[in-house]
Amino acid sequence: MTPPKDMPSTDKVLIQCDFDGTVTREDVSFLLLDTYADGDWRGLLEQYRQKQISVGHFNTASFTMVKQSQDTLKDFVRHNYEVRPGFVQMVDHCRDKGFRFVIVSNGLDFYIKTILHTIGLGDIELYAARTRFGKDGVDASYIGPRGDELQNDFKKAYIEHFLGQGYRIAYIGNGDSDIPSAGLSQHVFATGALLEHYQANGLACTPFDDFGQVTAGLAKLGW
Repeated sequence: MTPPKDMPSTDKVLIQCDFDGTVTREDVSFLLLDTYADGDWRGLLEQYRQKQISVGHFNTASFTMVKQSQDTLKDFVRHNYEVRPGFVQMVDHCRDKGFRFVIVSNGLDFYIKTILHTIGLGDIELYAARTRFGKDGVDASYIGPRGDELQNDFKKAYIEHFLGQGYRIAYIGNGDSDIPSAGLSQHVFATGALLEHYQANGLACTPFDDFGQVTAGLAKLGW
């Protein structure tokens, strides 16, 4: 997706936000796999958590177990998601301030786009696993900012790319996979496992449970 053309040149601010467990309360990909995967996808999840396989391998192998049509999966998603309160208002705040707001997610683009369109934010800049639907299931691939396919560090590749463009970055996330990217940002808004990591290591961050706290935190920073 093309970045906004009216981006201020004097003070470039970018908000990089995770999706599953951050924008949404739960991991939508897990809901889909629990409902439709024909196989031991949780065994693959444990291998990924133990760093035995990459996120790319996990999603590719897991979603090949899902044989339903794209329409079936989209319909399921529309009826089975919960966005944290204040998200739309926080995005509006970023737009009012001229900040570039970007979602970078290890999730799959088709369900993220479905949710964003449903809540009226279908124009958000999004980088996630690209999906193709076929008789062999759902194929997922991660394309980095240079156009190459990645197996790991998808989120980190993008924040490094944005930093190279001269942005000040605030990072919003919830999981272990957000730790490398969050560590490169100028400020972190954290919940879930990411918050636990920051608190356990005495690192500065702003905790949040809803996006009203993120909007207030940005204002407090003077952003």
